[in-house]
Amino acid sequence: MTDWRPSASFETLRLRARLNALIRTFFAGRDATEVETPVMSVAGNTDPNIASFQLQFSGRTDGAPRTRWLRTSPEYPLKRLLAAGFGDCYELGRVFRHGEAGGRHNPEFTMLEWYRLGWDHQRLIDETAQLVLAALELVGRTATLKRVGYHDLYRQQLGIDPHSAPLEHLQAALGDVVIDPEGLTRDDWLDLLMTHRLQPAFAPDQLLALYDYPASQCALARLGQRDGMAVAERFELYLGPLELANGYHELADADEQGQRFDRDIALRRQRGDALPPRDERLLEALHAGFPHCAGVAMGIDRLLMAMLGSQRISDVVAFDFGRA
Repeated sequence: MTDWRPSASFETLRLRARLNALIRTFFAGRDATEVETPVMSVAGNTDPNIASFQLQFSGRTDGAPRTRWLRTSPEYPLKRLLAAGFGDCYELGRVFRHGEAGGRHNPEFTMLEWYRLGWDHQRLIDETAQLVLAALELVGRTATLKRVGYHDLYRQQLGIDPHSAPLEHLQAALGDVVIDPEGLTRDDWLDLLMTHRLQPAFAPDQLLALYDYPASQCALARLGQRDGMAVAERFELYLGPLELANGYHELADADEQGQRFDRDIALRRQRGDALPPRDERLLEALHAGFPHCAGVAMGIDRLLMAMLGSQRISDVVAFDFGRA
């Protein structure tokens, strides 16, 4: 047997260590404080497209739930820190997603997430790109930043309006890609167009910041207006075809956030999926007063893959899922 050996090269593992050091230096120079938050929580991620691991705690709980959920990101506790008045902060650590294993996915991976008080998503695009460009310098590479609206990209590249095109037009735009339509929503078809038609054509040495998504894809972002259309004030950053980061102009309205959690749970119930409880502590933090801010999560394994031009996450982690 040889699968006891690491899946990544020693050179790549040392590059990861250099990248971690660069990240900490980057934020130290920008007055953002590194913090650590819980990996296990009584609440889970309600997003219908993300599955959480759950476990049963056997020790004393003093009446608290025994079921705990492994975090899919540190977002909720970081936002509780912001509501408490901590200020700009970031976390670099492991997160977990159930059912995600393959060439570009590992059930546990490293995420960097940070928040900037007083910023919107447009300003955060610039800092996110600056960090990626600094990382690329570690391997002697550079890239150009291009910003494009979600609506504009679909119109320019596919000739369809993602906000108003009939569903059959979205399906037809997939061309010869055959997909089982059972249970797919309009946003699912838009995502399929992104992954199958748009992303593969992204230039390899270009940072593409895609911003202002359809309002139906708001997640935890604020809603705004662009060219008379309701949009979610969020962005995703790509290097070539790889998505690296997902950022929001953060929603501060506790009632709206609670309604979004409830909609997520209703969809999960309809699909027969697990029903993680709402994070009531996050909602109480929002009720207490949440600052105007923007935040972004970046996949560090994906960033390393993009830096090295790799198509396999096993190339950048010490031991991938098959060797764990």
